[in-house]
Amino acid sequence: MARIKLTIGRPSLDEETFVEPPRRSARNQDMSAGEDSPQREATPTGTLPVSVPQKRALEDDHQPAVSSPLNPDFKSKDDAPLARERASRAKKESLKKRESKAGSLAPDTSARATPDPKASTSKSKKEDEERLEPIRYKLPPPKSTDFEAPRGPVFIPAHIKTAPDGTKIQFNETTDHVYNKKNFHYTHCIADPAFPSSLYYRQSETEPFYPRLNFEDTSTHMFLDEGGRHITTDKGFRMAKGNVCVREGRYYWECKITSGIPKRKRSDAHAPESDNGHVRMGWARREATLDAPVGFDAYSYGLRDVKGQKVHMSRPKDFFPPGEDIREGDVIGLEINLPSESLHRKVVEGHYNPAVDLADEGNTGIERADIIRDRVPIRFKAHLYFEQIEYHSTKELEELMNPSPVISSSGGVGGASQEPYPTHAVPALRTLPHSSIKIYKNGQLIGTPFTNLLAFLPPASKPLPQVGAREGLDDGMLGYYPAVSVFRGGASEVNFGPDFWYPPPGFEDQDDEVDMIGSDQPTTTTPDQQKLRAVGERYDEQIVEDIVYDIVDEVDFWMQDGGVSGTGVTKSAGISVPSDMAGGVLGSEIKELVQEDD
Repeated sequence: MARIKLTIGRPSLDEETFVEPPRRSARNQDMSAGEDSPQREATPTGTLPVSVPQKRALEDDHQPAVSSPLNPDFKSKDDAPLARERASRAKKESLKKRESKAGSLAPDTSARATPDPKASTSKSKKEDEERLEPIRYKLPPPKSTDFEAPRGPVFIPAHIKTAPDGTKIQFNETTDHVYNKKNFHYTHCIADPAFPSSLYYRQSETEPFYPRLNFEDTSTHMFLDEGGRHITTDKGFRMAKGNVCVREGRYYWECKITSGIPKRKRSDAHAPESDNGHVRMGWARREATLDAPVGFDAYSYGLRDVKGQKVHMSRPKDFFPPGEDIREGDVIGLEINLPSESLHRKVVEGHYNPAVDLADEGNTGIERADIIRDRVPIRFKAHLYFEQIEYHSTKELEELMNPSPVISSSGGVGGASQEPYPTHAVPALRTLPHSSIKIYKNGQLIGTPFTNLLAFLPPASKPLPQVGAREGLDDGMLGYYPAVSVFRGGASEVNFGPDFWYPPPGFEDQDDEVDMIGSDQPTTTTPDQQKLRAVGERYDEQIVEDIVYDIVDEVDFWMQDGGVSGTGVTKSAGISVPSDMAGGVLGSEIKELVQEDD
């Protein structure tokens, strides 16, 4: 049979050889040989023209580097490339294939429904990732003494100081209690007969039952009165924090200088400025060290009595007007403004867009994050405490405070060489929009020394890296605490309200209807337009929150145990606790804590 050479069109320049059409099969040759009709010409084949345009996928280089104000939910190429999402589009199944899978497509309640192993596995895995639970311990049954109300520290009289108004103040040394140091945080607890499952204990408070300085959250070698409102020391700078924290909204407290720079300057120019010590006051986070003054690191914002300077990361800067300072008898008011937790979480999770989130709309229908408290009861001198791993300073903020020339020249630690801002690549270096600290002196507004405060919700705050520490968890006590530091005889008195010595302007004339914190109705007011509250109002709120968190944990454990009380952790399958973690797996007795003063 003669071969037919057929060329369609003009060949391309690089096409030098002719592509022969494929031979027909033997079956087709036999069939065609017996037919009288003329032989069909073979369909010509060859290389496709190179000029046919092909559909090009969207490349990563054409994606915007940051989200657009009109499209704030756009994900960059680091998160999920758009081209990859389009390329993985599901292929439509044929009708026959869909009919064969009719059983699995039926509702779950249908008798012909068949389970999908892949779907159930992925679903359960996703639920496990989203569902966070506190670590469980095998605890011994409580003793009869564990049901007694917790007691505060033992006060040993130290010395008496005279306030500028002539009042005598008895300062005491505190003992028989633990300090929040050595990378752990302590809160009082008590056995509760209403918790018969595996939790057994709940958080509690000690006398006096009102907002004050926290006896456990003070440095060593400090002296306090029995009411927890006066503080002094004969050592170098030490810090004490309040027993309440602020997480959102506007709050105010006062600090009176009991002993510090005298009102009248000395006639002898060569004499020291003050023999009565110094005082600093401000706001501090959990991570702020207690063995240093307020404003020492990136976790606190302070105000010096000398010249009224503001201090942050140990960098004093002029703030008070020239000739003004802080002396004995002065009352310094400190107001903090923090955005809503919803906006705060947008910032720390990287979803904040300054072009879209122009105002703080409050907590509008957004579910709060779970409060997870990994803690274990311990015993200290017949006292019961919850011990949990403390949040710790991060290397990025340490580098920001003390930049290393070698590290800074190479771009810093994870971009720490850049100044903090709300959309920083490092969560610890992200700041809160609409946040600020205002300072008052004897009721008169001096100014706003600090704005754009650093965020504190996880992952901006991280626990100390050790066995048992889990990042990304919020224990409900993260925030900014009232803090005061004293130095070598300096003394002060705190007032958390609501009866202030010098109420800020408009504080007593506020209408309760303007308070939108916690309301279900959306609000677009800025923090400065919200109601100014006393820090002391957070005391009762924190107690309510602790009660709710304890009940949630107990009910959760009770459900894991199949609704049977007193079974403990043994009936919970799949729960493993490392034996060398903080507190360990408790056996027949709760761990006894040994802590010595430095």
